Amino acid sequence: MKGTHKQVTNLLPSVTIDMGGFPVKQPMPTQKIQQVDPFLLLHHARTKYSDRRPARAQGVGPHPHRGFSPVTFVIEGEVHHRDSWGNNQIAKQGEIQWMHAGAGIVHSERPSEALVARSGHQEIVQLWINSPASSKMKPPEYYYVSNSIMRTFSSEDKKITNKLIAGDYGSYKGNIIPQSNLLVMWSEGEKDGSQKLTIPKGFNSMLYLIKGDISIKGYGLVEKEHLAVFDQEEGIIEVSFKEKGQFLLMCGKPIDEKLTQNGPYVMNTQTEVLEAMRDYQMGKMGILIEED
Repeated sequence: MKGTHKQVTNLLPSVTIDMGGFPVKQPMPTQKIQQVDPFLLLHHARTKYSDRRPARAQGVGPHPHRGFSPVTFVIEGEVHHRDSWGNNQIAKQGEIQWMHAGAGIVHSERPSEALVARSGHQEIVQLWINSPASSKMKPPEYYYVSNSIMRTFSSEDKKITNKLIAGDYGSYKGNIIPQSNLLVMWSEGEKDGSQKLTIPKGFNSMLYLIKGDISIKGYGLVEKEHLAVFDQEEGIIEVSFKEKGQFLLMCGKPIDEKLTQNGPYVMNTQTEVLEAMRDYQMGKMGILIEED
């Protein structure tokens, strides 16, 4: 029924894991919940960089992807993206890099030279979103959403600012046209800010609290670095900030297709994953030479 509050079915804490020498906080996947279709993975990382090494020797070096969209939200610092399709972009605090890997792309994610020069911190959240079979072999696409073009709207009390990244919300339209039906929002609120968010019918939904503490009506307190997963019933999510903070709201219509994943490849069958490995080794995803 419209106006009913959606219920939290799972609250997943972030667990620190090792990603090739980088400590990363991961609330999903877990042994309990492998995915919330179409969302595959969520990582939250904070890294301090050194001015004793060049930027191109730090961060994450060239690596391939196929079959899904890795999305990077820059919470603090700067991320320098380069890829085998010629994109070369620095995203700053509050900005987003959205890449649909499609048939295959090689990219790197480094700190900027300016961030390294000041031995600064970089904090990011990266979200992996599955693509339907019909989109997995499309040409790759890269989108940079800067602060200057971000689509935003405020809560009724003006204490929460929502960045609408993908999908439609009321009369507002997100910057990104995704590969499947999504509603992705990045919200920042002041203490005592509250709002009700209407979730589309038939969508899976989850909320990751990046900073601060919030209360979710019908559930209670949620602390930072926890992922709340909601039921699939139609309804609203009502949040209240207990202190200044920010969260990601991620909603999507389930793709509901067979899924096979091996590292950076997300396909429908094991054969397709093996083909992706072969194509990368043969250079069919391009070659990335990191030059400014």
